[in-house]
Amino acid sequence: MKGKTVGFAMCGSFCTFKKAIEQMEILRDTGFDILPIMSFNAYNTDTRFGKSAEIISRIEVISQNHVIHTIEDAEPIGPKKLCDVLLVAPCTGNTLGKLSLGITDTPVTMAVKSHLRINRPVVLSIATNDGLGASAANIGNLMNTKNIYFVPFSQDDPEKKPKSLVSHFELVYEAVLNALEGRQLQPVLR
Repeated sequence: MKGKTVGFAMCGSFCTFKKAIEQMEILRDTGFDILPIMSFNAYNTDTRFGKSAEIISRIEVISQNHVIHTIEDAEPIGPKKLCDVLLVAPCTGNTLGKLSLGITDTPVTMAVKSHLRINRPVVLSIATNDGLGASAANIGNLMNTKNIYFVPFSQDDPEKKPKSLVSHFELVYEAVLNALEGRQLQPVLR
């Protein structure tokens, strides 16, 4: 996809960062330019899944761009047409709720709002422990929102976490290509 830019926004589902970063590499390797964006928590939090400075460094090497990590720096994404498509991977239940209600208080939610206002596609790759609980209504609302698409998802551990949903990260590339054509990759539920 030479000449196309993916805004790659990451929220704080830290256990899925490895899968998300692998997809960032695939998108880069298939010709996309990558504009990385991180929520405050994703950018600033050290976890058992990695130190934030190391994760940021890896993302900046892959993308050859500095990570956007402030609301002010995310706002021009739409007006300046910086991305052809915006991917949120991982997209937490918290961010799903904010997007569903139009709350813009993180770099990621600002990036999405800014990108949607110019009618370009947003792809959500969800990772939430309450996808079949409190976040279910937000997923449903966003599925019915123009220019929002989903990476297909399913329950990741129905026995131990019966309300948890996680995207099939291996389908990110295909979901992004479909969104660029104005189509939802099907089936959504796998």
